[in-house]
Amino acid sequence: MTTTSPVVRVRDLRKSYGGVEAVRGISFSIAAGETFALLGPNGAGKSTTIEILEGYRGRDSGEVSVLGVDPHRGGLEWKARLGIVLQTSGESGTVTVTEQLRHFAGFYPNPRDVDEVIDAAGLREKAKTRISKLSGGQRRRVDVALGIIGRPELLFLDEPTTGFDPEARHQFWHLIRQLKAEGTTILLTTHYLDEAAQLGDRAGIIAGGRLIDIGPIDELGGADARVPLVRWRDATGQVREQRTDAPARLVAQLISAADGAEPDDLEVIRPSLEDVYLALVRSDEAQTLAHATPVGADAAADLSEKDVRA
Repeated sequence: MTTTSPVVRVRDLRKSYGGVEAVRGISFSIAAGETFALLGPNGAGKSTTIEILEGYRGRDSGEVSVLGVDPHRGGLEWKARLGIVLQTSGESGTVTVTEQLRHFAGFYPNPRDVDEVIDAAGLREKAKTRISKLSGGQRRRVDVALGIIGRPELLFLDEPTTGFDPEARHQFWHLIRQLKAEGTTILLTTHYLDEAAQLGDRAGIIAGGRLIDIGPIDELGGADARVPLVRWRDATGQVREQRTDAPARLVAQLISAADGAEPDDLEVIRPSLEDVYLALVRSDEAQTLAHATPVGADAAADLSEKDVRA
């Protein structure tokens, strides 16, 4: 049996800015051909982690390997194997979409066909339009097109569908599935949890610089986080709810107890990835606050000791 080394391997990654530890011992790996979603609130450490993996930022400690190379030492040949779609667009020049893509295609040894990429990114009608004349969402599509033109082995997508309307987002999802089918490994960060659920094989959730959960999308949070909730209004008008692994059985019991009538406002709610994500982040925040030393507590303790000695 042959095994393939992870495309991305991170062990005990740490990075501080001044006295603030932004990344605190994160470890994870990404297999070849996998779409891995890195999720977390603003300021959680996602961007710092991604920038270290891309080779744009150094680390304080820990081991990092991307395509078998330490990003801190990655050269041009290594960078040509990456595709990067940054969180904000940098394309606002006076060249057309086609001209820009042809220019960038020349940087890679085996680029995709420019017309193929234009069609895949939904830019056919804007192919001859100057980038400076495009809308924000259209420029975002150019960013994505530039990220895939080099036929990358590993594609970084940082908030890729910001500014997309719903139809454009679904077109983008189709494109990402095509890339995945071709064997592209993808690292995705997004605040759209439905996007992560649609595209991701696994996800890691970062909060406060730490990885608080990691696993297949439909297993995050553990089995208890996935228990459906049945909610209804009883005969007195009171809203009732109950979590159960057998929601259909509970609904049948409620209907039977009401002589065949369906309870008012009956809902069966199956927790989504967003529900699970929010529960994990809020639980971590509560635990962090519970273990935090109140501001001024140490000083107050010192003062009390002085009073006792006095």
